[in-house]
Amino acid sequence: MDSMTIIGVASIVTAGITIALGSLGPALGQGRAVSTALSSLAQQPDASATITRTLFVGLAMIESTAIYCFVVAMILIFVNPFWNQILTQVTGN
Repeated sequence: MDSMTIIGVASIVTAGITIALGSLGPALGQGRAVSTALSSLAQQPDASATITRTLFVGLAMIESTAIYCFVVAMILIFVNPFWNQILTQVTGN
């Protein structure tokens, strides 16, 4: 197995792990946030505006984590800096 294949396999496996953990963590966090918000709304209906606003801000922050993981995975697959380094060494340019 040459170095290009090793880098390709490592990039794909790392991207897969990044997507798996990056989608699992935010999904669990969003479920917990919504569950807690619904419980709070049931206990204090007068504070629904504040709880809802805080919930949406929290959900946006949690979702940004998943988006960061997606971007890192896409960088690993399509713009991996190790590809260019190996190509430079192989071609000699």
